[in-house]
Amino acid sequence: MRVQLFIPCFIDQLYPQTAFNMVKVLEKATCTVNYNPNQTCCGQPAYNAGFCDDARAVAAKFLQDFEGADYIVAPSASCVGFVRNYYPKLFENSAAHHQVKDLNSRVYEFTEFLTEVLKIENYGAVLPGKATYHDSCAALRECKIKESPRRLLRQVKNLELVEMNDTETCCGFGGTFSVKYEPISIAMADQKINHALATGADYLVSTDISCLMQLQGYIDQKKLPIKTMHIADVLASGWE
Repeated sequence: MRVQLFIPCFIDQLYPQTAFNMVKVLEKATCTVNYNPNQTCCGQPAYNAGFCDDARAVAAKFLQDFEGADYIVAPSASCVGFVRNYYPKLFENSAAHHQVKDLNSRVYEFTEFLTEVLKIENYGAVLPGKATYHDSCAALRECKIKESPRRLLRQVKNLELVEMNDTETCCGFGGTFSVKYEPISIAMADQKINHALATGADYLVSTDISCLMQLQGYIDQKKLPIKTMHIADVLASGWE
C-alpha cells in the first residue's frame, strides 16, 4: 500500500523523531512510504488568525503537493481535521471543489489509518509502565477519533492504559489561544496534568504534538514526574 506523508509544522521543526517513528511503524506494516519535500503547511495557522486568503493560497499548494496520492497520512488530527472540515469552506463554489472532495477521501490521521485502513492494532511495541491518554479537541471533535488510539495502546506490551478524569477536556493550547489568554491556558494545562498525575501514569499520550508541547512545557516548569509521548513514539518503542 502506498502512503504519502504529511508532516505538520511543529513536528517538522521541533519533533522530527516522531515523524521518523511514524515511518518505521508504517513500513513495518509493509506500506511504501513517500515524502514530498516540497510540502509546507496545511494553512490552519493563517485561517485561525483570520487570514482566509492566505490560508486558501497555502491550501491550494497542499492540494497540488498531494495530487494523486493513494493515501495521505499525518501524525496530527489537528491538521487532518482542518483539511477535512475547512477546505470545503475555503474552496466552496470554486474549480477546486471536486479536488477537495477527492482529497478528503484519502487523508487520514495516523492512528485512524492504522486501525481503520490497515486494520492492524499490534505493532510489536514494548514500553514498560503506565500511560494515560489525552483526547485532543481536533481528534475527538473534528475527526471523531476516540477508540483507535486506545486500541493501539492496549496492544503495547508491558504498558498499562488507565483513564483519567475529564479526558475529553481541552489542554489549553488552542494555537493562538494560549498566547492571547495565557492565564486561562495555564489553568487548563494545570487541570489536565493533575488529572493525569492522579492516575499514577508515567506517560501522557496523545495524537497531537501541539497538545503535548503545551503540556510538556507545564510539566517541565513544575518538574513533575510524568512525560508526554506522541503515540507514534509509543508504537515504535522497544523494537530490536
